[in-house]
Amino acid sequence: MGRHVLFYILLALSPAFVTSDFLIEQLRNIKKRNAADVHTHGIEIYWVKIDSHITSRFSRNIITSRAVNRANVSKEAFFDVDLPKTGFITNFTMTIDGVVYPGIIKEKEVAQKQYQQAVSSGRTAGLVKASGRKTEKFSVSVNIAAASKIIFELTYEELLKRRFGKYEQFIKVNPKQLVNKFEIEANIFEPQGISELEVEGTFLNNELLPVLKKSYSGKKGHVSFSPTIDQQKTCDNCTTTLLEGDFIIKYDVNRDSPSNLQVVNGYFVHFFAPKNLQHLPKNIVFVIDISGSMYGQKIRQAREAFVKIVEDLKEEDHFNIVLFESSVSKWKESLIQATPENVEEAKTFIANIVDRGGTDLNDGLLTGINMLNKAHELGTVPSKSASLIIMLTDGDANEGVYDPNRIRENVKNATEGKYPLYNLGFGYNMNYGFLEELSKENNGVARRIYEDSDAALQLQGFYDEVANPLLTEIELEYSENAISDLTQNNFKHYYDGSEIVVAGRITDNDLNSIVAEVKAQGAVQDLTFTEQADVEETAKAFEEQQYIFGDYIERLWAYLTVQQLLDKRMIAKGDEKDNLTAEALEMSLKYKFVTPLTSMVVTKPEDNEEKEAIADKPLEGTDFLKKFSQIARRQSFPTTYAAPSTPYYYSSVDGDPHFIIAVPNKEDALCFNINEAPGTVLNLIRDPIAGIVINGQLIGDKKSDNDALPHNTYFGKLAIINIHRDLRIKITTQEIILQQGVKQIVFNWMDKITLRQPSLTLIIKPKKSLEISMDDGARFVVVLHTWKKHPVHQDFLGFYTLDSHRLSNQTHGLLGQFFNPIDFDILEVHNGSDPQKPDATMVVKNKYLTVTRGWQKEYIEDIRHGVNVPCWFIHNNGEGLLDGVHTDYIVPSIF
Repeated sequence: MGRHVLFYILLALSPAFVTSDFLIEQLRNIKKRNAADVHTHGIEIYWVKIDSHITSRFSRNIITSRAVNRANVSKEAFFDVDLPKTGFITNFTMTIDGVVYPGIIKEKEVAQKQYQQAVSSGRTAGLVKASGRKTEKFSVSVNIAAASKIIFELTYEELLKRRFGKYEQFIKVNPKQLVNKFEIEANIFEPQGISELEVEGTFLNNELLPVLKKSYSGKKGHVSFSPTIDQQKTCDNCTTTLLEGDFIIKYDVNRDSPSNLQVVNGYFVHFFAPKNLQHLPKNIVFVIDISGSMYGQKIRQAREAFVKIVEDLKEEDHFNIVLFESSVSKWKESLIQATPENVEEAKTFIANIVDRGGTDLNDGLLTGINMLNKAHELGTVPSKSASLIIMLTDGDANEGVYDPNRIRENVKNATEGKYPLYNLGFGYNMNYGFLEELSKENNGVARRIYEDSDAALQLQGFYDEVANPLLTEIELEYSENAISDLTQNNFKHYYDGSEIVVAGRITDNDLNSIVAEVKAQGAVQDLTFTEQADVEETAKAFEEQQYIFGDYIERLWAYLTVQQLLDKRMIAKGDEKDNLTAEALEMSLKYKFVTPLTSMVVTKPEDNEEKEAIADKPLEGTDFLKKFSQIARRQSFPTTYAAPSTPYYYSSVDGDPHFIIAVPNKEDALCFNINEAPGTVLNLIRDPIAGIVINGQLIGDKKSDNDALPHNTYFGKLAIINIHRDLRIKITTQEIILQQGVKQIVFNWMDKITLRQPSLTLIIKPKKSLEISMDDGARFVVVLHTWKKHPVHQDFLGFYTLDSHRLSNQTHGLLGQFFNPIDFDILEVHNGSDPQKPDATMVVKNKYLTVTRGWQKEYIEDIRHGVNVPCWFIHNNGEGLLDGVHTDYIVPSIF
């Protein structure tokens, strides 16, 4: 059987700071796997090796896994690996019973056509989400015949970045079972010489430390880790493994010179990292979002982080704090020096920050930028200093100027390229792509801050990276008329502990030496560094060592070039974007990099016929919206419902009942209906950690003359329960009953009420809506719909969630299960039964669903008329999207 089962794989990997997903075409009728079942059901992984070769910071990593099916029937084997987000996959092969099946890099548009053919033949697919902060998951499944062996081999390449004075090779370890032979081996070659080498592992204990070997001398370093099967065990008699966590190799090089030039086979790379320079004074404006969505843990962590950050300012620094919500406020009117007295005052100011209002991001940023502009115009900050802006936000602008393009234009015009802008996105409820574009256009970077207990440390960690500027306005120049195709060679700031890397091609074949000149502004004076490299001598130096993988400098140049082309493409428009896309695609194909523009296909022949199936990389943010519009135009579909005109960020249930699920990372929504009889009680949200449960009971239309006709159903009652507070709220179309313990209070929908307590906020807008928030949990809004004595329809309730990310990751229910990030991909858009509503294939939760582009009404902004929310409609009571089936969410009673 194993030789005749088709499998199809697509890889799609993004550059730095971009979250990506992988679609894996799997075998038909495969059950959901349980990692703990692999060994006991006959599949044994008997050898895992991670082999890393690092040459001049550029690493090539080969991950090999060998498995055997010891059962007497065919079994499914899995290859799972977490890869660095900054890496590019360059190869993947499978060897089955001695036959090698290699991966092939193809243009994504070509792959898409082949994929559609595969889907039309009825084969299934699976979706594997990106995971973790530094890594994203790649996963493959394949059937192994009885008594057969399989070898998986994946290769990826990555340029290691220098942070805090060290290069980090990050390896995620998770074999999921005891392995007869487990190895990690790293060979390092650095022409400058290695100055220090250390290894950290989150799973390393006293028993495993002796197994770890590390050494370095001169230009070479070596790390090995190979625990026996007994050393891997969590206890003497256990069958579970200790090997789960992070394995990090850290090293640095000798720096006799601030510059190092390396030349091999017509390409050069230049590393620049000066030391022992005087730190420049900083002029820094912290622009902090204090809108209502920063409520609770977020605002507390922001306060904690920024108190520590201003405490770490140096006395020669100048700073200020800008807060924005619906309006903008400033700590001081202008930048002031970070004297001990001013720092203490700032800490008190930060400690008293509270959340409130909307999000006027545009005015917040412009206020900070104008503050820096004024300080430089008036000369109130040192002329030789480094100015920058750090903004923290957890959402999109919804006050003042909220169009992302206008904000980008305003900010770019205000900075005029003078100040790097660093955007920190707190959580997932924002258009992170917009923050990236905004940073890239203004010489900075964006960074996601994850909503974990260490969020304050994440914020401090980012600040530490930019806390010590050494140089500004850095320009790197090379031998005239002899060099072409340079990667980025000018930079606003150079920070202590980091490194600047520039690569290029040598166009003069007779060139004997390369001269690099670096010009920059330092704390005391303008500086010039010069470095010269003899072409023949540097080439000979590399012939002596054994760790080179081909023309590595050429591949390093290609790696940097492709990443920078993708970055430029992100903020380009029109012909420029098309040209950048074409150039990045050409290089991705030439150097076999899996990027957002390419796919890697692995095929297995069946009956001497090559068959392929290709999936597409899920597109994020505005790219997805543009992609859908393009597909719609090509296939003569109306684009009216291609995407919401404004991002849709809350999930709800309203109407008949219609569920709308926000998917912020797609700037889109999913929707489905639940069809059940009047009287049915459905669980909407259940969070066992927060102790919050929300149920809704259906009511039907009034009885008609012909009871055989189907009845509309709506929510007529809602119950909100906080188990930890012994609190119950019952909401009907007539009244709101609040009960805590034996105490009870009843409100009428005619009442205008604002109730604020430490553990509960309740706001009633007469005859319109009720807003409820508990502790640090999410906020909920209930909307009242009245029919004014309609002959058939009854009054009913709509339910909306705000700030749902405040609930725990164990939250479930018809709505609650979607509070954790969900992803999907849309393929094969085609005509449906309604010409105004195209159908498509959706890949979600390892399933293929036929969905329809339509819209549902939401009433939170316009209670009377509602607003049409475009969404992908999932048929049959959300079948395939929901965990289980919709009847699993029926509960006995409202409480």
